[in-house]
Amino acid sequence: MKEFIDTYYVERRNTNSLKWDALEERFGNADLLPLWVADMDFRVSDVITEQLKAKIEHGAYGYPIVPDSYYDTLNAWLNQFFGYTIQKDWLRFSSSVVQVLYNCVNTYTEVGDKVLILSPVYYPFFNAIEDTGRSVEAVELKQVDGRFQMDYTAIEEKLQAGGVKLYIHCSPHNPVGRVWTEEEQARIFQLCEQYDVLIVSDEIHQDFVFEGKHTPALCVQDGAFRDRLITAHSASKSFNIAGLTHCHVIIADEALRQKYDAFTKIYVQANINSMGLIATQAAYTGGHAWLQAIKDVIYHNYQFVQQEISERLPQAYVYPLEGTYLLFINLTEAKGDISMSELIQEKAGLAVDYGDWFAPGYENYIRLNLATKPEIVQEAVHRLIEACLD
Repeated sequence: MKEFIDTYYVERRNTNSLKWDALEERFGNADLLPLWVADMDFRVSDVITEQLKAKIEHGAYGYPIVPDSYYDTLNAWLNQFFGYTIQKDWLRFSSSVVQVLYNCVNTYTEVGDKVLILSPVYYPFFNAIEDTGRSVEAVELKQVDGRFQMDYTAIEEKLQAGGVKLYIHCSPHNPVGRVWTEEEQARIFQLCEQYDVLIVSDEIHQDFVFEGKHTPALCVQDGAFRDRLITAHSASKSFNIAGLTHCHVIIADEALRQKYDAFTKIYVQANINSMGLIATQAAYTGGHAWLQAIKDVIYHNYQFVQQEISERLPQAYVYPLEGTYLLFINLTEAKGDISMSELIQEKAGLAVDYGDWFAPGYENYIRLNLATKPEIVQEAVHRLIEACLD
């Protein structure tokens, strides 16, 4: 692990990095130690760099096409790690998973319709619904034995009430770190089928699974729900290429594809990012060893946080990290009487994602980005514990 970190860790301050260089703008203090926005402090795999260099040296950046080899490479990755393949005509492209959420809300619902989400959840889920004039129907995940679970009774009550046209699924789930089992997904998908609700599945963190197994929504019950399912995923989180804006949209059902295409034809006149295309194909061709090494670093960081907080700050609770590289922590019993911003920013000197960004009622929670070198995570945890104990 040390060799990987020494080779790939990179200083990102003063490189126009959102995570490192927007601290004054976002938090009011440029000197905070950042563990917030979900990208990594590591250079990309050499295979990605080599392919991008070849393109740069060629020197022409005109309009690209998607070669057949790209589809072959993507299918090889999906088959090797998730046990399925897709047909070429199922695949569409977008700039990001968040853009896909907006596209799908606009495509498959009308203004005033209800869209179901399970909270706490990645805050652009709320934005994609509210910004487009739809209504958020949020069902709170319940906590059982220190682990978040779906509340099927509450979900069915929302669906029975009527008006829900779309469910936005998050698997693995950001920020709670759950990797939903096939059985858990089947149960909520069956409810969606029963009440005629379409499903958009955000699977951008699919490559970061540490406990359990990621079952893609397309594979649940051998593909039983494909006729109401749109999946979005990308290599952007897995290989630290979010700035290259390239994302997959998988729609197996022809009628759903036609409707999606009709919307994008009018409202989304954008070409594929050639650099994103090249980087993604390179990553899926030769990036697995790099990905496994970065997962080792992330899990090492998780184990450190878990152990340090359990030993030195047992009033806090670190949720199990089944998937993603984003760790959810409950500080309710540890923070004292001061505000979270005073505790985290003024006393600890940290920049984090606050729990109430993901849902009301989580004001005393934080999300930490573990995709950095251990020294930064160790310093952050030391600061957090000292701030809570002071």
